[in-house]
Amino acid sequence: MGLKVAKFGGTSVADAIQLAKVKGIIESDKERRYVVVSAPGKRYSDDNKITDLLYLCKTHIEHNVPYDQVFQVICDRYKSIEMNLGVEVNLQKHFDEIRANLVVGMPSDYIASRGEYLNALLAAAYLGYDFVDAAGLVIFDQKGRFLYDETNTALKEELAKHEHAVIPGFYGTYPDGKIKTFSRGGSDITGALVAKAVCADVYENWTDVSGFLMADPRIVKNPKPIKVITYKELRELSYMGASVLHEDAIFPAREVDIPINIRNTNEPDHPGTIIISEIPEHMHDDTTITGVAGRKDFTVIGIYKNMMNNEVGFVKRILSILEDYDISFEHLPSGIDTVSVVISNKNLEGKLEDIIEDFERKLNPDTIDVYSDMALIATVGCGMSRKLGVSARLFSALFAADVNVRMIDQGSSEMNIIVGVENSDFEKTIKAIYKAFVEKE
Repeated sequence: MGLKVAKFGGTSVADAIQLAKVKGIIESDKERRYVVVSAPGKRYSDDNKITDLLYLCKTHIEHNVPYDQVFQVICDRYKSIEMNLGVEVNLQKHFDEIRANLVVGMPSDYIASRGEYLNALLAAAYLGYDFVDAAGLVIFDQKGRFLYDETNTALKEELAKHEHAVIPGFYGTYPDGKIKTFSRGGSDITGALVAKAVCADVYENWTDVSGFLMADPRIVKNPKPIKVITYKELRELSYMGASVLHEDAIFPAREVDIPINIRNTNEPDHPGTIIISEIPEHMHDDTTITGVAGRKDFTVIGIYKNMMNNEVGFVKRILSILEDYDISFEHLPSGIDTVSVVISNKNLEGKLEDIIEDFERKLNPDTIDVYSDMALIATVGCGMSRKLGVSARLFSALFAADVNVRMIDQGSSEMNIIVGVENSDFEKTIKAIYKAFVEKE
């Protein structure tokens, strides 16, 4: 008999109706023994996520604005779920504790984490599973750095005591017991950590979409679904904006080769997308690419210096300057006398002029060119390396679509080709690539 860990996202646990679906999914397969839940998400387009409301309460407190009305909305939402599920969790005790901690100024991480905490209590009672708090099991050091090995050991030891359990996602604790959260969407990470700790056969990530699509449906009409994808391909697509799964959730499962299955709570019979280390030969199809995804709003700083290739430590000095400004780069394509630094605009935040001045003073370049409002689009697929003429096909499609390519970056693995275009050509570029590799195959 196998073992599955099932993580349910915010829309999957948004209300009692959705939690009833969750129960049906759990009860349909006895292998689903460990469940990780998010805080209640939106029930409809104009609704509020519980996590956002909790952050709002904290903001109101900090600015001496009455928060009671917002907090009451949160309480009413959980009371409604409790009543409609027909369970009793003594929520009022927890509401009183959260309110008291709000008043005394507990950090935002604690306040935000209570969304998952309360929902896990309700889900555990409804499913008849044990509630196991992530506090003390998902561990960070005093500087907020995640401690992977310590977390795995703590989860393994605790969950071995429970045949069935519900664990709240998104948060853990510092050494002193204070709450520390992951970035938004971090319940995916908790689910993967639990899957590794219990040596699961499959990590199921239940959301409101039936797996990954080959392109953004807001750009490409009815894109094809991706049935099987490798961890490496998913990492590339997630990084470039395909946001079904938190990108940091891949590593714990990948390390021990646990397949991840993206499933739709509202379509439980749909097989979704399977994420595995390597695609077996019998599962290969004739599709050249796995998907295309991209992001807008980058700045490219092009540095030209004659005989750059003979100057030892040139790139190191570039990166040292960026480190001084606490800025990470996205890509670093280079030629014999040129190197381009690609940086997300959100990381620059008014630092661009100072960085350019430092580049000029410390690098003594011949010229520096700055290209703002750039978009990056990645064409990803392990199958690309097995077929001839992929690059020619891609750039012919962009030429036919009247797209001016400003930057090209291809990894040595031949698994992806990244092009930089102007923001205004973003959607047109994705449509052209999809058409060339998917609609015409």
